[in-house]
Amino acid sequence: MAVHMFVLISTLLFCLHGETRGFPNPNQQYVISKISDALLIPSPEEFIFSQQDSVKVSKKSGKTESLREEATWKKHAVPFINADPEPKFKEKFFTQVLDHFNFNSMGNGTFDQRYLITDQYWKKGHGPIFFYTGNEGDIWEFALNSGFITELAAEQGALVIFAEHRYYGKSLPFGKDSFNIPEVGLLTVEQALADYAVMITEMKQQLGATNCPVIVFGGSYGGILSVYMRLRYPNIVAGALAASAPILSTVGMGDSTQFFHDVTSDFESYSPACRDAVRGAFLKLENLAQNKDYHTIQSGFSLCKTPSSGADIHQLKGLLRNAFTMMAMMDYPYSTHFMGSMPANPVKVACDTMLSGADLLPALRDTVGIFYNSSGELTCFDLYGLYLECADPTGCGLGLDSLAWDYQACTEIELCYESNNVSDMFPPLPFTEQDRERYCTKRWGVVPRPGWLKTQFWGDALSTASNIIFSNGDLDPWANGGVRKSLSPSLIAINISEGAHHLDLRGSNEADPSSVIEARRKESEIIAQWVKMARRKSL
Repeated sequence: MAVHMFVLISTLLFCLHGETRGFPNPNQQYVISKISDALLIPSPEEFIFSQQDSVKVSKKSGKTESLREEATWKKHAVPFINADPEPKFKEKFFTQVLDHFNFNSMGNGTFDQRYLITDQYWKKGHGPIFFYTGNEGDIWEFALNSGFITELAAEQGALVIFAEHRYYGKSLPFGKDSFNIPEVGLLTVEQALADYAVMITEMKQQLGATNCPVIVFGGSYGGILSVYMRLRYPNIVAGALAASAPILSTVGMGDSTQFFHDVTSDFESYSPACRDAVRGAFLKLENLAQNKDYHTIQSGFSLCKTPSSGADIHQLKGLLRNAFTMMAMMDYPYSTHFMGSMPANPVKVACDTMLSGADLLPALRDTVGIFYNSSGELTCFDLYGLYLECADPTGCGLGLDSLAWDYQACTEIELCYESNNVSDMFPPLPFTEQDRERYCTKRWGVVPRPGWLKTQFWGDALSTASNIIFSNGDLDPWANGGVRKSLSPSLIAINISEGAHHLDLRGSNEADPSSVIEARRKESEIIAQWVKMARRKSL
């Protein structure tokens, strides 16, 4: 043991001395980290967290809490290593089990599950694995809009995997028949989590990474899945970063009016006059509809076809409301091409547009055109082609992915949100549990099970969980459906004052507000701590 200590200390002194003849100067921080791991002592960063936790236990005053926060930010920030702006992901497919929970229905049937992988920063066999729990869409969309994960991988020497959710993108278990009944019945949260658990376990074996800690990442529904992975498979996952994860509202907890109230607040915060103008435009639409003046509605909104019924007007209201939802969610300080193309600060652009016209209907048309007609190429709005009403009042999107999300909203994911024109600026569009049941029975032949996800995944009773970051942006209408206050030293809420929907997962940008820069820095420190703790436990 004495010889071992001598060799380690001699190596440390040698490496920190700088360049020597015939040897390049190594990364000193990495050397300290490696030797700290070998000796099972805290590194300088880790020691700060240990001090904070011990102080928190010994004292319970408000002053102690403020000291803890001060100590966290006192540490010198290590800047992110510049990651490749276009990470070198390879698209591959994993042979996945069709049904993890029934040995008879599908036997040992399999399907091809798509995933993206890059090892360009990985310290092979030692660095952690950063695993993105794919959500409701093509996995490339999330990989190309979650640059923080690869930036962090460059800093921490991690392998990065983005796994596609079953029934989305190219991961269709039954091909073109995947959305038939009963084939669609294998689309559940539990099956998706089992997919990820099996993939992680088998790929660690294949890649010689059995001792590499796994941290899961996800945004929105993907963030919910990251939380659930840590709860259900703590033996596989060492920690989870859940960005903009509404884990409370999607299990039926909270106020059904919260979401559209918070969408309204984004526009109201920029200008109360903006909120009033939107509300006034919807009132004018309602008056025209009551008088069945459909031609004025068609010309005012440049609709491709003249509406002819109350059902068409209902569809129009949903289409208009959906545009404001998307602009509030994607209110980033720079232009983006994620879930549609958006200009920088779309809420500001929308309000400026809304307030620039004397006629409210064309002003509302031009405002929603920021989302629906970003290219400027549409000459009219297709009422049923641009927006699909479904079991998610916040929108299911278009194409096959919208079918998958509609089914999930009809079974496990509870999304009974409604607007009322009292706490929000939108027309009354109720969506009760009874409305959901009627729709889902007719569309998919299923009856939703309210409360099932809460039973399965704990709801707000998370006190026995650990190692989860809940990050939320104050501009995000989903934020108040998630965890906004830290629940313990290892269940940490990070609130981003100028952040929209999972802004912290996006890659660094010169327009980033300081709040998200600090949030990412803190997330990086916490994740590094989790990796070290997991590595110690495996020794």
